Amino acid sequence: MKHSLGKIGIILLLVLSLHAEDFTVKMHADTLSPYVKEPVLLSVDFNQTNPKPILLFQFSIVPNTDYRIHQIYARHDDTLHHAHQHNLYEIYPLRSGDINITFKLIKRVTNDDKVRYYSSGDRDDFKKLETTDYPISLAPLKLHVKPLPKGTQLVGNFKLDVSLKQKKADAYAPIPLKVTISGNGYPPVLPHIITPDKSFTLFSEKPIAHIRHSQDGTHNTVIYPMAISAAHSFTLPETTLQAFNPKTERSYKLTIPAEPITITPVDKSTLVDKVDNPKPLTVNWQWLYPLLGYLSAFIAGFATAWLMKQRRKKTRMQTHPLKAKIDACADEKALLALLMAQGDKRFESVIGKLEASLYGDQNQTLKQLKQEAKEQLS
Repeated sequence: MKHSLGKIGIILLLVLSLHAEDFTVKMHADTLSPYVKEPVLLSVDFNQTNPKPILLFQFSIVPNTDYRIHQIYARHDDTLHHAHQHNLYEIYPLRSGDINITFKLIKRVTNDDKVRYYSSGDRDDFKKLETTDYPISLAPLKLHVKPLPKGTQLVGNFKLDVSLKQKKADAYAPIPLKVTISGNGYPPVLPHIITPDKSFTLFSEKPIAHIRHSQDGTHNTVIYPMAISAAHSFTLPETTLQAFNPKTERSYKLTIPAEPITITPVDKSTLVDKVDNPKPLTVNWQWLYPLLGYLSAFIAGFATAWLMKQRRKKTRMQTHPLKAKIDACADEKALLALLMAQGDKRFESVIGKLEASLYGDQNQTLKQLKQEAKEQLS
């Protein structure tokens, strides 16, 4: 029966032959035999068991074209001598057959003296946290991926809505058409929904995708904005999309029904202008002088506001000594090390985002992360 392993839970307890006295690693996957593009929910937990050293963990899933990774949750408690982390990932296999999900783990070891020395730096004397790093070998997560039924276009539990603004129009006038696919599963982004036909002209834009990842799965709302036009009446043909729900192991169809469209021909003689309207263009430069005055006033006001903002920014930077250290960080790794060394729970959210940016698939700018860290000091 499908997902019998997933229902009782698959727990991979990795007992490390090296450094086993320091920490444990536990992985839990909800299935080892998914279908192509069916999500595998993987949790990864690190727990420090030896309180003598100060441990830091750098963990990531190694990217591969065989699967797609999304980190949907991270809780990192880097309390000195008692570190533990909980990470939750969603992995989509992209081909059938056997796939190995591989990992990268570095155990970083330091001590209280080195942390104190690192914390003693200032803006002009930035110090790097000294650690001894140990690459740790983790066994891969082995998946046996089952193929999809032939012709499957969508994987998940979806519904389809069609919005056709009108069924009557003048010749060549655009008729708005919108198709929305929503539900849980692999993002339902297709190259096209409706196939062009010689009886009408199809105008389409890039799909608008709203995707939210969570431990309950990936929720999608994908909107396909289009427009159609024609010279004569026609019938918009029925379109059927083949879908598959891996949870129930059943195929189903999403259908855009056929719609007759009535087109009213336009008298071509009404399309030709017989009067020169508007009149030939003449140039009047009287409007230019007031405009220059408005522009000058705007630029002056903008410059004043900018200078005041810079002055307030400079004042805020001087209110807390740690802000200067945050600004001095040259990259994300330096910022991560600085915040970890503080042992301050106010920085937990920023630390999680830094690690997700460095070792996951989230992408945030260093400037944004610095600003968020400084806001915790306000």
